[in-house]
Amino acid sequence: MFFGCSREMLLLVLGALLLLFCTLDVWYFLRGVQVFVQAWFQPRVRDMLAEQSIDGTVLPHDLDYMGHMNNSRYLRECDFARFHHYMRNGLFMASHKLGARMVVGASTIRYRRSLAFREAFEIRTRIVGWDEKAFYVEQRFVSKRDGFVSAVMLCRQNVVHCSPESILEFVCKKKIDCPEFPEDLKHWISFITASSQALRAESGLEEKNK
Repeated sequence: MFFGCSREMLLLVLGALLLLFCTLDVWYFLRGVQVFVQAWFQPRVRDMLAEQSIDGTVLPHDLDYMGHMNNSRYLRECDFARFHHYMRNGLFMASHKLGARMVVGASTIRYRRSLAFREAFEIRTRIVGWDEKAFYVEQRFVSKRDGFVSAVMLCRQNVVHCSPESILEFVCKKKIDCPEFPEDLKHWISFITASSQALRAESGLEEKNK
């Protein structure tokens, strides 16, 4: 009787776990918890413009059919690296206290060399600048084998219900001047603006707003 109940309970637990893994990206949330705990116990980074890095290794579940890191995995790893970055410099907790949310508004990634199975790398993240609506972040995948920049991504991190300047002043207790945007970022912002205007015109939003 006891063994029968234990067996049924085990099957029930296994079934529940199978359902959970089939309906949710469990590893994504577990990884988020791991990054949160790791950043929580690391020293605070006071310089908002300082570059931070997080280590990674290409594992079997990162691979595509060609045996190197899947293109989509780069974006996923960038998510965790930005979360780690915002945790350590205080932007995440500050935005939470101010009732703000930070969401990705645009991103562009350029692949320069593939990362192979078991290859160690680090993601170097830095805030390049900001405007009245968003932070602009650069992230680089750097191979630990030879220091080669395997990929580089630009991300527009939109701030909802607040502004980047307000969040920065809350963290630093003073006004922080935005550095001058580099040329590649200026071109990228122009591309985003042109694309947005074209899509709005295509959908008729420009006419409705006149």
